[in-house]
Amino acid sequence: MIGRVARLVWRVGKPRTIGVRALLLDRDGRVALVRHTYADHWYLPGGGVKKGESIPAALVRELAEEVAIADPVIERVLGVYHSRRESKDDHIVIFVVRTAASGILDRADLREIDQAGWFPLEDLPETTSPATRRRIAEYRRGATGTGAW
Repeated sequence: MIGRVARLVWRVGKPRTIGVRALLLDRDGRVALVRHTYADHWYLPGGGVKKGESIPAALVRELAEEVAIADPVIERVLGVYHSRRESKDDHIVIFVVRTAASGILDRADLREIDQAGWFPLEDLPETTSPATRRRIAEYRRGATGTGAW
């Protein structure tokens, strides 16, 4: 019953959310991707911006929480996208981020992150999500993205 009421409130109120993701590159130019325990695809690391939190602070927090990156250097915004999936009104800000890290990419939150790894931009896992592939393609073209997720 509580779940049905919560879904109804969500549909009626359609709260706007803000998310962040990182196109995180290691010193060898490989991109970090994660597979969540609750999803089948590979994604760019990131998550939601908490109330009272700045967007860059959320990005730094998410990188620490998901892949234990403590030294991210934000280069630029790759794009800002809008998602209406799952009855949401979600805006996602993608940053291009560099790190001096290399080697094995750690999973910081084992309950949320099933796998994490560095991948060459031209050799992504077969199950990389379509939106993640689009963001990486935009980066490789030097484009700034906008529009639908």
